[in-house]
Order: sequence, then C-alpha cells, then structure tokens
Amino acid sequence: MKNGKIMVLLVLILVLGSILAACSGGGDTSSEPTETGGTGGEGATGEPDAVQELNLMERAEIPTMDSAIAEDEVTFNILNNVSEGLFRLNEENIAEPAMAANEPEISEDGLTYTFTLRDANWSDGSPVTAQDFVFAWQRAVDPETGSPYGPYMMGGTIKNATEVAAGEMDKAELGVQAIDDKTLEVTLERPVPYFISLMSFGTFLPQKEAFVTEKGNDYASNSDNVLYNGPFVLTDWDGTGLKWSLEKNQEYWDAETVQLEKIDFDVVKEPSTAVNLYTSGEKDRATLSGEFALQYAQDPEVVRELDPSTFYLKFNQERNGEKTPLANVNIRKAIAMAFNKQDMTDVVLADGSLPANYLVPVEFAFDENQADFREVNGDMMAFNATEAQTLWAQGLEEEGLTELTLELLGGDTETAKNLDEYMKSQLEGNLEGLTVQLKAVPFAVRLELDEAQDYDIQSAGWGPDYQDPMTFLDLFVTDSPQNKMSYSNKEFDALIESAKGELAQDAAARWDAMAQAERILLEEDAAIAPTYQRGHMSLQKPYVKGIVAHPFGGNYAYKWAFISGKE
Repeated sequence: MKNGKIMVLLVLILVLGSILAACSGGGDTSSEPTETGGTGGEGATGEPDAVQELNLMERAEIPTMDSAIAEDEVTFNILNNVSEGLFRLNEENIAEPAMAANEPEISEDGLTYTFTLRDANWSDGSPVTAQDFVFAWQRAVDPETGSPYGPYMMGGTIKNATEVAAGEMDKAELGVQAIDDKTLEVTLERPVPYFISLMSFGTFLPQKEAFVTEKGNDYASNSDNVLYNGPFVLTDWDGTGLKWSLEKNQEYWDAETVQLEKIDFDVVKEPSTAVNLYTSGEKDRATLSGEFALQYAQDPEVVRELDPSTFYLKFNQERNGEKTPLANVNIRKAIAMAFNKQDMTDVVLADGSLPANYLVPVEFAFDENQADFREVNGDMMAFNATEAQTLWAQGLEEEGLTELTLELLGGDTETAKNLDEYMKSQLEGNLEGLTVQLKAVPFAVRLELDEAQDYDIQSAGWGPDYQDPMTFLDLFVTDSPQNKMSYSNKEFDALIESAKGELAQDAAARWDAMAQAERILLEEDAAIAPTYQRGHMSLQKPYVKGIVAHPFGGNYAYKWAFISGKE
C-alpha cells in the first residue's frame, strides 16, 4: 500500500464499516477457495530442535479425498501432502521425479512417454505399481465416475481421453498402459510442452484398484478409507468435520526428509477467531486481510506472497433452461465495469492482492524471451462507472426492462461475505435499477450449484493447474466442464484449439492466439468480470521453517517443513 493512500483508506474503512472486517479463517488464502492455487516458497534455516508439530487453519471443509473427483483447493492441498504422482513440485517449484525414478524416455515425435517407477509403498505396505496409475487415470476419465477434472485435464492430451469421456470408447482404450509393475507408458494425442508439470497435479495421482473396489461407495469417505503414498497420512477426518490431522507416513519412500511428525488442522471461518488463535499461540499461521492486514502490516511475523490465482464474476447466460438477462453483452459489460477494483484490493482485502483487469495473472507465464504474458494485452475492462451506466441503460432497453434483480452466489467465509457486500454496494450504487440479492453458501454447496448452473452471478476463482496461460483460457471453451454459464464463441474456441493443435510447436504464434482469445473473452464478450489477483499476507511464527508455497496444484507442501527455535 502506498503511504499517500493510508488516510484515504482509513476513511473508507470507517465508511464501509462491517463490510471491511475481512480476514481468512484459513491458513492459505485471503478469501474464497479457488478450484486450485498458490505461489512462492520460503527458504529454511536452522535445524529441527523442538517437538515437530504444526498447528494450522483451513477456511473450508474437505469436500472429498478421492483424487478422481477432487476439484477444490482444500482437497488438492491435502492430496499434495498425503499422495504423490509421477512428479512433484520441489522447493524451487520445479517438477522433479517422485513416484517416477527418473526422467521419462520421450519418443522423437513427442507423443510417447515411458516412465520407470521407483520402489515405493502405499501406507498399508503394499507396493505402488504402474497399474495403480492406469486404474486411477482410467477411473478419472470414465464418464461413470463423473470426474470434473479427468475429462478436462486429459481430453486432447492423453490419447483417446476425449472419446472415453464421451462414452464413445471403452476406458481400456485410454493411452496409458502398464508394461510391467515398474514401467508405465503414456501416449499423447498431441505434443504437450507442459506435460511433465501436469504429472504433479492431483488428478494424475495413483489409486490402488483392489482397495478402491473393496471400499466401494465408502472409498474416500473418511481418513480410514483412503490409502496414502505421500509424505503424510490423513487422520481423524470423518468426512464432514471441522478438524483433521496429518501424520508422518512411515512407509513414504523419502520419509527421512520429512521432519514434521504431525500437523493439526481446524476449519476457522471467522477472521477475528483466526487472529486470536494465532496471537494466543494456539495456531502457527493465520492469513490476514482487511482491517487485520492494515493492523499487522508492519509486524515482523508477516509473510507476504502474490499467487497466480485470479478471481472473477461468472455470468450465467442460461438458468433452468431459459436465457437470462445476462445473455445480453451490454448488461455483462456494464456490470464488469461498475465496481472499483482498486478499493476492493486496497481496503476490503488489504493483503497484497492486485486489481485484476485480466484473466491470466501477472508474474506467471513468460515467453521464450522471459516477457510476461500480461505485456501483450495489458489491462482490459477496467473500472469506469460512466461507461458502465451507458452500457447498462442500453442493455436494459434492449431487454425491455427498467430494473433488474440478480442473485450473487458466493461463499460463507467472512471475507467472502464482505467482498460480496462490497460488490452489492458498488453495483447497486453505480447501476440504476439493479438489485443484487446475496446468497452465501459453503464452498461444497457452491460447487453443487455451479454444476447445476443454478445461479445468476457467481463469485469464483481459479488457480493454475500448470504453468501456461492455457490453464486459465480453456476453462471457457464451449461445453468445458468448468464453463457452467452457457458461454460460447466459435472464434474463441477456434483460437484455443489452434493453440493446442497446429500452433503447439510455434511458440510465438501460439502466444498470440492465446492473447487474442483472452481479448475476446473479456473485452468483446465480457463472459466473466475479473475482480482481483490474490495476494497473501499471513502471520507466521518465526519458528516455522520450510513451508513451500506452490504456483499450481496443492497450495503448500509440508514435506520440507520443520520447527526450529521454538521456546
């Protein structure tokens, strides 16, 4: 925050009152969960010299522990610490061999990857085999599983995944096979420059077929009904509760690296409670925003991070089989330009988040010359109340309306509620005749309503699955599993398809195609309205060392964390 703004921001706090009392109850986000996210890392100094137990907070419950159907940030964060795929992001956020013993052999045409597995065990002592990957990936893409990520992550990437997900081929035709217990062969649909980074993502984790089959519908329903092959095992999770723990996995192949014996988690949604638990010494990390971020901004225990997760409003153009007023592009554009993003980030969040006049975040994707993708398009759909009012009046006239009531679906954390209250105030104040009705629900319920496309406007966010602009852009192609708002643009779809297909080996042309697609999505169609790129301001005890924050997949890794210097 710039010093010249301090007095203005303090005045805004007094004016906005309770709207601005915002802080995450979780340990790794400033607001609502995205469906993935996180960035950065922390160097570790010192040696483990105390009881190796860590006490953290999450801001939402765990919806599931089934990697085949996982789609939320909380689950992926836990999966990242209790499970391990072929590769894992290391302390420098570089994908390195994990269940794979080494780098894969890659065919000359870039379509076949052959992985050799290391000697590693599940938490029950049985070996992790190549067949465990085959089973898990087939299950994730099988339409009977209903995976939200399997078809999306594998379709167009792994051979026949699109056809299997559509029910046009048997899952056995998926381009993955176990040559033997230690050899996994993966055949791609096309060359994929970021394929190795995909192998660290949660959807590609292995599952033991005999265990999953034995548990049936009870699989992943609680911590006892899951097998683990990562640094920790999940304990004391009953499937719905507000508490759980991670304990060191003695069967983990690299257990010598893991120093923490236990991590206790509590779901805490009230920011004042989170700060109190931290300051009383009961918790070791608490995320800050709003008035708490201002209060603790200069505290020596503050840790700051900018992560590549962007948040936005989703505009649902069809609900209950009928077009909504949001199918009108001028109404969408008016709403997208009618709220002050700078005040939202400086005051409501006050945690280092940035106003987002873009979808693909800053400091995330770079071309071969290390130029930031953001330099191509710059800012789009910035706050402009005057232009918003003009577009609003035009849109209402086109729809034969003089006023309009819209529901805004959001989360039930205090920060999420405060953000949505701020949004309601801005939109109603700048768009005459608009009434915004707020609907705050738990994250799992929001996912259900999104799946059913049962909302008008939704506060949503996305963290990357791999380090490329495509991880944000292809969310919005027609009929994408994440496009639950009936948005469709043939030119946008064609640009995404070309960037994935014939332009895959032409870096410059591919970059330009993705930039054009982003402009269509935001400037021409206003399919969504970006709000902010997430920043983190957290209080963290100085004796906590070695927590690694990741830019995609699970937010944090505790494999290298330890306690040192605790009195």
